[in-house]
Amino acid sequence: MTFAEFKNVVIARCQALGVADYELYYQTAESMDISAYQMEIDRFSGSLEGGVCFRCIRDGKMGYASTEALTREAAEQIVAQALDNASALEADEPVFLCEGGKTYAKLTPSTLTMPDTDTLAAKVLETQKKLYDADPAVVDGTSAEGVAERQQIAIFNSRGLDLQEQTTLVGLVAAAVVRREEEMANDYRVVLRDLEQIDTDALAKQVAASALAQLGGEPAPTGKYPVIFDPDAMSELLGTFAAVFSAENARKGLSRLKDREGEIIAAPLVTLRDDPAYPGSYLQRSFDAEGSPAYPKEIISQGKLNTLLYDLKNAALAGRETTGNASKSGYDAPVSIQPFTLYLTPGSISEEELLAQAGNGVYIHSLDGLHAGANAISGDFSLQSAGFRIENGRKTDRVKSFTVAGNFYSLLENIRAVADNLEFPGMGRVGSPSVLVDGLSVAGK
Repeated sequence: MTFAEFKNVVIARCQALGVADYELYYQTAESMDISAYQMEIDRFSGSLEGGVCFRCIRDGKMGYASTEALTREAAEQIVAQALDNASALEADEPVFLCEGGKTYAKLTPSTLTMPDTDTLAAKVLETQKKLYDADPAVVDGTSAEGVAERQQIAIFNSRGLDLQEQTTLVGLVAAAVVRREEEMANDYRVVLRDLEQIDTDALAKQVAASALAQLGGEPAPTGKYPVIFDPDAMSELLGTFAAVFSAENARKGLSRLKDREGEIIAAPLVTLRDDPAYPGSYLQRSFDAEGSPAYPKEIISQGKLNTLLYDLKNAALAGRETTGNASKSGYDAPVSIQPFTLYLTPGSISEEELLAQAGNGVYIHSLDGLHAGANAISGDFSLQSAGFRIENGRKTDRVKSFTVAGNFYSLLENIRAVADNLEFPGMGRVGSPSVLVDGLSVAGK
C-alpha cells in the first residue's frame, strides 16, 4: 500500500470515529554505507526504513501512535491507539496542529543521485589507496567510507496541510592515521557532493597533511591569551551549545537566554544565522516537522538576540510566532526544536589579518571532550585542545595536550574579530569562519 492509499484509509477511519483534528507524518530513508580498511571493503550496510506517525487531538489532549506497516489494518489500528493514548494522558499542556494555506519557499531541486553499490565501493577503495599514497607516514588504521541516503518526508493533516519533500545525501569520509617514530596522529574530512565531483587525490593529500601537522609539539604555556578558533573548532563549539537557542530549553531553565530576546548578548560583529535553504546544504527544507514554513533567520544580529528558535507549542506559550524549527529525529520521535543550517556569518578580513590582530596567543584547530567537558546549561567548557602558538601575528610552534576553558556566553561577548573563511565541516549542519576571542584561560605547562 502506498502512503496515499494509507492516508485515505486513515481519513475514512477518522470520519467514522468523529476525529476532527489529526495529522499524519510519513518518513522513509533509503541508505547505503560502505567502508574500506587495509585496501578491502570491510563493511557494507544498506537499508530501507521508515513509517508513519499519527497524532490526533481529543478533549484537548494529543494522542500518538505509529507503525512501519502501510496496510489497511495498521491504518485503522493507529487511529484507535492514538485515541486510547489521548484518553490516558493526564498532562495539561497546550497542543497544536499547523494550519494549512501558508506560503512556503520554493527550493531548487537537488541534482544528487543515489549511486549504485559498485560505484560507491569503487570510490571508497580509490580514496583509501590515495590516502596511503599521500605520504609514507600514512599507516594502517587509515580508512575510507562512502555514504548515500535518500529521505522522503510528507505531512498531511485535517486542517488543510499536505506537504512533501525529498533530500539526498552522497559523500565520502576520508580518515588518515600517520606515524613518525613512536608518535601517531589522525584526522578526517567529510565531503558531501556527487561522487564524480570529488577529487579523491586532493582530499587524501589534505587529510594526510592535516594529520601530519598534529605530530610533534608541546603543551601551550599556562595563562590567559587571545585565542583563535579555526572553522573546524569553532563549528564544533557552536554545535555543542546550539541547544541554548531553543525556546523550550530556555523555558525549562536549561539555557541562560530566557527572557533575553531583544538584548545584546554578543559582540557587535557577531551575527548568527539559521538557514533551511542554505545553498549547497543537503538538508534544505521548506517546512519543519510540524508543517510550519521554514525560513532563514538571524538568531543574533550584530550582537543582539533577535529570537530564540520556536515550535508551535513554545511559540504559543511565549506569545510569539513559530520560527519553523520543529524537528523530529525519526518518524515516531517526539517533536523537538533544532536549527537547520546554523552558522556564524563571515567577516571581511582574512585569517592572516586575524592572526595579526591576535599578536601573541594560541591558535586552536581541534577540540576533544566536547560532551564531557561542556555544560550546555551554564555555558562553561574545559576542553582538551591542539593547535599552534601565535607569535608576532604568525602561527609558529605546534602545541598540544593543553586545556582551553571559558564560558560560551562570555565567549560570544568577547569575540574581537571574525575572518572571511566560512566552512561547514563534518556533515555540514553547523558552520563558522575562524574567530578571535579575547581572554580565554589556557592550562598547559
